[in-house]
Amino acid sequence: MTAAALSIWTITRNPSDHPGKHVARRHLVMPVDQAGPTDDHFIADTLDQARACLPRGLINLGRNEADDPVIVESWI
Repeated sequence: MTAAALSIWTITRNPSDHPGKHVARRHLVMPVDQAGPTDDHFIADTLDQARACLPRGLINLGRNEADDPVIVESWI
């Protein structure tokens, strides 16, 4: 049986590769051998615009205080 892919979308503010922007990036969590960031991402001027790019039906996990400072929130 093959495990289904599990993704987390992370929205960052002012990341080094897109200064002054909000970026929503998809990261694979499972399968483990494919875990990590993907090429899927959206670049936006505002947090609301970045949120609007995310697939429907996701749940906002917020952020963890241990997250990198550029991370605004994560969605699963």
